[in-house]
Amino acid sequence: MSLLFVVREGFSNIGRAKLPAAITVTISFFALVLLGLFSTVSLSFLDVIQEIQSRVELEVFLGESMNESQAKEAARQIKILKGVREAHYVSKDEAARTFAHDFGEDINKILGSNPLPRSVRLKFFSAYARPDSIERIIPKIRNISPDVDIRYNQAFLSQIEENARLFTLITGGIGVLISLATIVLIGYTIRLAMYSRQEKIRTMRLVGATGWFIGAPFIIEGAIQGLLSGILAAGAVYLLFDQLLFRYEPVLFDVVQPSALLVYPSTVVLGLLLGVFGSALSVSKYLRKVSKR
Repeated sequence: MSLLFVVREGFSNIGRAKLPAAITVTISFFALVLLGLFSTVSLSFLDVIQEIQSRVELEVFLGESMNESQAKEAARQIKILKGVREAHYVSKDEAARTFAHDFGEDINKILGSNPLPRSVRLKFFSAYARPDSIERIIPKIRNISPDVDIRYNQAFLSQIEENARLFTLITGGIGVLISLATIVLIGYTIRLAMYSRQEKIRTMRLVGATGWFIGAPFIIEGAIQGLLSGILAAGAVYLLFDQLLFRYEPVLFDVVQPSALLVYPSTVVLGLLLGVFGSALSVSKYLRKVSKR
């Protein structure tokens, strides 16, 4: 059996049942649009979370027993630790200038000396900007300089991590439900098509036709429906984001655009895969049922 014959039969099957196919494509289209929107929002949210995490600072206050050269060497060693993206050394003079900028007073004039400690401000790569990762880095910092005071907003970072986990679970669950609904819908349509031609299928089996020969056109039919739904859904998501959102909310558009560029082709591929999977399940189940008769 040639591939051309299978594809031609798949298109013919759609032509024989135009209304069920149109309904399936329409409902699958809305499901995939919804899935595309959820995916874009989810990916954008995760990008924002990673951006916030990458800006979290850990401040290492060095002990007074260190002189300037020892403090700079400690800062250099801290900077090369795995996970550290940036390490900014703050000398006593720079700390005094920061104090004057923030409070409008010269600490040397107030106290007669500069008691502000030297410090190192750390920023981490997003993959390491999590409470558990930072807690593993802190002992390494203390190995470099035991006499340090380490501070960072652990509660804020933990809250970000918790919210990201909860949001991922919710959106992932919704995505799975939408995908399952699409598979069931396409599979139901294919099963109806097979029931409507059950006499022809029975005759084909009697003359020795294999399950592949009988089922392949129906799988192609499901794939075509899924692919068409995916293309239309990707186009709709594009119009929503790259046209309406760009025109009326350009700031929000800048946030979601990188994720949307991934979602467009993914929606098409997902539609195709859901179509193939749903139709394959229905074909397999129907043929097993027929073979038991």
